[in-house]
Amino acid sequence: MEFLVLGSLETRQSGELVRVRGMRQQKLLALLLLHANRVVPMDVLVDELWEDPPSSARPQVHNAIRDLRRILSAADETSLVTMDVGYRLMVPDDAVDAHRFVTSVRGATAAEREGRHADAIRLLQSAVDLWRGDAFAGIHCPSVTSAAVKLHEQRLTALEDLMTLRLRSGETSSLVGELHALLAEYPLRDSLRGSLMLALFRSGRQADALAVYDEGRRFLAEELGLEPSQHLRTLQAEILADSPAARGPAPAGRAPRRTRATGGPGQPAGCDDDAVRPASASASGAVSAPATAPVSAPGNRRNYLPHDLTDFTGRAAELNSLLGLAAQEHADSPLMIAVDGMGGVGKTTLAVRVAHRVAAHYPDGQYFVSLHGYSADRPPLPPEQALATLLQASGVAPEAIPRSLEERSALWRSRLAGERCLVVLDDAADTAQVTPLLPGAGGALVLVTSRRKLSALDGAVPLWLDVLPAADAAALFTRIVGEQRAAREPEQVVRAVELCGHLPLALRIAATRLRSRPTWAVADLVDRLAGAPRRANCLHSADRDLMSMLRTSYQHLNPSQRRFSRLISRHPSPSYDVAHAAAVTGLPAGDVERHFDVLIENNLIREDTPARFSFHALIRDCTRELLVDEPEPEPEAA
Repeated sequence: MEFLVLGSLETRQSGELVRVRGMRQQKLLALLLLHANRVVPMDVLVDELWEDPPSSARPQVHNAIRDLRRILSAADETSLVTMDVGYRLMVPDDAVDAHRFVTSVRGATAAEREGRHADAIRLLQSAVDLWRGDAFAGIHCPSVTSAAVKLHEQRLTALEDLMTLRLRSGETSSLVGELHALLAEYPLRDSLRGSLMLALFRSGRQADALAVYDEGRRFLAEELGLEPSQHLRTLQAEILADSPAARGPAPAGRAPRRTRATGGPGQPAGCDDDAVRPASASASGAVSAPATAPVSAPGNRRNYLPHDLTDFTGRAAELNSLLGLAAQEHADSPLMIAVDGMGGVGKTTLAVRVAHRVAAHYPDGQYFVSLHGYSADRPPLPPEQALATLLQASGVAPEAIPRSLEERSALWRSRLAGERCLVVLDDAADTAQVTPLLPGAGGALVLVTSRRKLSALDGAVPLWLDVLPAADAAALFTRIVGEQRAAREPEQVVRAVELCGHLPLALRIAATRLRSRPTWAVADLVDRLAGAPRRANCLHSADRDLMSMLRTSYQHLNPSQRRFSRLISRHPSPSYDVAHAAAVTGLPAGDVERHFDVLIENNLIREDTPARFSFHALIRDCTRELLVDEPEPEPEAA
């Protein structure tokens, strides 16, 4: 008797189909085949067959076993044995098509290793030809579904290896049609896309090969917010350069993977023993569920942190505080630190410096993702896309990344469970964007930066970052322009630093502009910084525009809050209280207090002393500039 599981479940006797009637009997047969020649406990069968088992579950299993015995009685070599705790299906290894698949793949691996490429191709082709559709199609119970996912992944691996070997053997044009069809079905498979690019290129179709790359790049960006893998980027460059590596004889793609084929007698498709067992209680009573997504081991991860600035200056107190927190033992729960401050104050620079300093304490991975909460040229990154980036960086294959936010978040938490990892979430828009990206448990360190105070981020240690003290601001300016140049005009350096409001980004832009103008004196820069219109122009470079960057903070304010900001910027005094603001805006004191709370939360205004507020000078400039873009009808009345 023959059992076919690589498609819909079929039982055949001498080539003739033997009907197994009833979905319960089919599920029961599938479960017994998953554990062929091993005892399957009655409790496991009941849990797999029913979500909420009825009181008659055991008698129903007995009846289904009786029906199966009657069907299997025609085969002498197959028997269904009753044991003390359950049942065992005795079946020859080669009676299950999944076992034949495993044997062929294992043989192809050995043949390829020995240099017998023709035999390897023949064996892989015979393995993939066994498939008639989705494994266990139509059978839905937890362990069968898990085994089907793993079988599907192993089939794709075998297909990829077959395409790679056929390319190496010299096939090109004959592969293009097959690869097009496979890639249309599995657009996230890097190996298939790379093989199609090579097949087209070696067929003299360079433009078509590059079009396949561009199509994949767009698909990844739209679906997952990701860039192509390094393998595909390298292959594209080789095709563009018409390099020998892309021309052959050996393609630039990966070598065939050694498909793991460890199945025991009757065990499907090379799945590991634990991989096809249903979730069941171990000897210790713990429950272990089978994996359902092909992911790599979490160890040996790369460092994804941005480069650390060589001219990092100041922040000694903040740096020591953060390093002290990061060095604390916190094996049971993640440590979260939320750094907030106005735009350009140096939050990212500080977070990256800390991350590099403590990276050795978090050897299981160092991750960085920009959430673009306040980017001028793009909307905030959805948490779904951020999770896709983090999961792929942690070793999850793109095709194994779930679609829903909840599933991606759960997989990310499972990847970091028990790991000592460091995660930098830069430029967060709000708590809702950050929460799905947080580890669930373990000794992870999470550094979050935002222009908004993330007070709703439960358990996070807050750190408000102010502008640099005068001495540190002057030191940063001097390091960029050069000590000799700054020493010639120390008073002008102090004045330039004051006009930049001690804001690190403003200091960097201004000092870099001065450094690029060797004929200027520091006084020339000061002259350009002295008036608000010229200051805005001076604090603008080809890739950085301070006013534009500050302006993006207002995207999180509603119209009434923006109006309040614009009107209060007209106040002639540098600081004011609620009564002053109420007089200027014409609003009740209660509304003024609420507006001040929002502006403080977004770091657009500061509270110098209790109930007395002021704008940073550059934010005041930016806010007054908004009067031109969105003119108020009553500025003079204010």
